[in-house]
Amino acid sequence: MTKKPSEPPTTDPLIKEIRKHRSRREKWLREGDMSVGRRLAQIGVLGWIFVVPTLAGLFFGRWLDALFGTGIFWSAPMMLLGLCIGGWTAWKWMNAR
Repeated sequence: MTKKPSEPPTTDPLIKEIRKHRSRREKWLREGDMSVGRRLAQIGVLGWIFVVPTLAGLFFGRWLDALFGTGIFWSAPMMLLGLCIGGWTAWKWMNAR
C-alpha cells in the first residue's frame, strides 16, 4: 500500500479547481454514473427549489395586499423576490454538487 504525500494547503484557485476535478473523477471511477431515477430526483428537487420561494413570496405579497388594501402592489415585488431567492438557492445547490 503506497502512502500519498500530503498536499500543502494553497490559495491558488487553479490548484483548487484541479484538486476538485481530480476528486470528482476519482469518485466517478469509484461509483460510476448516476442512475436515471437519481437524475430525475435531482431535477425534481431543483424544480421545487424554484417553486417554493416563488409561491411563498406571492403568498406573502397577497397577504400584505389584503392587510393594507393595496390591490396587487406587494404581490409582484414579493413574487420577484421569491424568484430571485429561488434562483440563487438553485445556483448554490447546483454548484455544490
